[in-house]
Amino acid sequence: MFIWFDMDGTIADLYGVENWLDYLIASDCLPYEIAKPLIRLNSLARILNRLQVSGYKIGIISWLSKNGTNEYDADVTKAKITWLKKHLASVKFDEINIVKYGTPKNLFAYSENDILFDDEKKNRDEWTGKAFDAYNIIETLKSLN
Repeated sequence: MFIWFDMDGTIADLYGVENWLDYLIASDCLPYEIAKPLIRLNSLARILNRLQVSGYKIGIISWLSKNGTNEYDADVTKAKITWLKKHLASVKFDEINIVKYGTPKNLFAYSENDILFDDEKKNRDEWTGKAFDAYNIIETLKSLN
């Protein structure tokens, strides 16, 4: 069973970066690079590592910027992976999917038992397994262990 995480607005505070949209429109990756964590990532990492030991797989499904060029998409992908390595270095993700904006995230579910954490209601509504918003991630994960 997989536990999937969206990044922007779920674990990374992209929307808290001042003028984030202006940067994205200008094809500047800075907001992806400097976004602060939205939750205590050291606590998240410890829980995820324990869950992996007990058999869960951990993954990321995150959208690229809307209307990005191929070059900008590559830069955004690199920035997001670098962010994960910086902030969740001890977590060995089983999959990282950085995909075109608007790609249905339910395409990445392997089973009806997969779990998604995502700030966007549409993604949660379309998910085939259990889906949770970005609030209480730690508490929700603790209930699985």
